[in-house]
Amino acid sequence: MSTAVIWSKDDCPYCVQAKALLTSKGIKFTENNITTGPKTIDDLKAAVPNARTLPQIFMDDVLVGGFGDLKKKLAS
Repeated sequence: MSTAVIWSKDDCPYCVQAKALLTSKGIKFTENNITTGPKTIDDLKAAVPNARTLPQIFMDDVLVGGFGDLKKKLAS
């Protein structure tokens, strides 16, 4: 079974949708919220240097991308 890591922030509708989609598919995830910590934006930039938006989602240690990318991946 896949595992996921989602980088998120508070008040992010796409982050909420991504977490709901993962939950609906039965995919367990760890959330790294850069608003409430302990992870920071610097940690995010280290993990995904070209990140310009949130969420940023990894599945099985491979970067998927944002919410749209996650929807596409889970649809196939």
